[in-house]
Amino acid sequence: MYSISVSFTLPNLFVFFVVIIRKNTMNKDGGPGPTNPMLYDPIPEGTIQTTKIMQFLGASAVSFAAVSAGTALAWTSPFESQVNENSTISVTPDQKSWIGAYLAVGAFIGALPAGILAERIGRRWASIVIGIPYLISWAIIAMASSVTMIYIGRIFSGIATGASCVVAPMFISEIAETSLRGALGAFFQLFLTIGILFIYLFGAIVDWVTLTWIVMIFPILLIVSVFFIPDSPIYLVKQGSRHDATAALKKFWGKQCDTQQALANIQADLDAISGDAKLSDLFTVRPNLMGLIISLGLMFFQQFSGINAVIFYTQGIFETAGSTLDPKICAIIVGVVQVIMTVGSALLIEKAGRRILLLQSSVIMGLCLVAIGVYFTLKDVVELDVTDISFLPLASVVLFIVSFSLGFGPIPWMMMGELFANDVKGVASAIAVMFNWTLVFVITKTFGLMKESWGNDITFYFFATFMLIGTVFIFVIVPETKGKSNAQIQAILAGKR
Repeated sequence: MYSISVSFTLPNLFVFFVVIIRKNTMNKDGGPGPTNPMLYDPIPEGTIQTTKIMQFLGASAVSFAAVSAGTALAWTSPFESQVNENSTISVTPDQKSWIGAYLAVGAFIGALPAGILAERIGRRWASIVIGIPYLISWAIIAMASSVTMIYIGRIFSGIATGASCVVAPMFISEIAETSLRGALGAFFQLFLTIGILFIYLFGAIVDWVTLTWIVMIFPILLIVSVFFIPDSPIYLVKQGSRHDATAALKKFWGKQCDTQQALANIQADLDAISGDAKLSDLFTVRPNLMGLIISLGLMFFQQFSGINAVIFYTQGIFETAGSTLDPKICAIIVGVVQVIMTVGSALLIEKAGRRILLLQSSVIMGLCLVAIGVYFTLKDVVELDVTDISFLPLASVVLFIVSFSLGFGPIPWMMMGELFANDVKGVASAIAVMFNWTLVFVITKTFGLMKESWGNDITFYFFATFMLIGTVFIFVIVPETKGKSNAQIQAILAGKR
């Protein structure tokens, strides 16, 4: 008699049923023909066209994961200002620091499994699964009776956030036609900033517990909206389900799109890669290695742009400039600027290209950081009267956020979905996300130490130096991917310009 031991945890059961449902609903079939009307696509010559509305709606549905991530990121702002005033939980400054940092720890944990899960059960079901840890996290935090429960809730939020950063950009890049890939690729950062602004707005009028219950609406919207869209056509072709891939293309691109040509292009991209990739292929295959270097580099300079330092100092900078605005209003102003300028990035990205927006971002942000550093040198070191230039820090922080939102905010996430071949995209994206959140953790925990040890001015000069290095990195290494197919991008990364 054989004995089989199986661990039936809730997550395992859920994934098991997802796999069963996916396998029983996925059609595996051959090429087009009159016996298969969804694949047989006799569109009269001259009538082929694509529609964009469903691509925007599909990207919006997936981007509810980004809204949820934005709410998780910004949630600590109203929490920290309210928790010791109207709560039975008492939180020390050090505990507040860890409540913020545990999100990054969870994101690191959640990134790699998300990439594997997206390859195993598809982008659609992976996106649905992501909603579950978000709901668990908010429920734990809302009912928390101790700091430990909040820590646990934040780790769950981080797991879902890290998974969102992997799956959402990948899914969006695979449902967008080439001409829309840049604009839709900016959706992740755009919806992230919408989530942040939502927290700033509602955090100003309700207590943190009520706010925690309210934000549960976004993972629910993610689960419901993604359920009603098809999976990525690229993933479906990889699974041998050309019938479902054709239906997905018609759903996203319109009934008059040239599905045969689109499927041929997808298949050509897949045929150009050698079967199932190994982890070592990321480091031994030149296009994969170059894509990884570029993606990790962009993530590095995104975090070492000093964005967290500037956001951290926003309230102080407004006060230094003589502003009498409530700190909550200051935060809302920053959130509105981020949303508006990220919309601008989505509109510009397919016209201006990725490189020029990244270059303006690194140059302008670097100059703004120098300006803030000079202000603090004059004020704290030289001890001059800086009343006449009190406008400088305020103008610098606003221009910094505008420039970040146009370039280094959305583009690293978007290019992460563009740079990698389809066989390594899941794992490579996970590595890039893990790297990004490691940097978030490091900077979050060391920024205060840098400020105390070096002073305000040197801290901003430090980040400005990295923007100078980042400008060189973009100019020398980062290719322009605007309007290029995955095969063309891989050829560029292979050195075949």
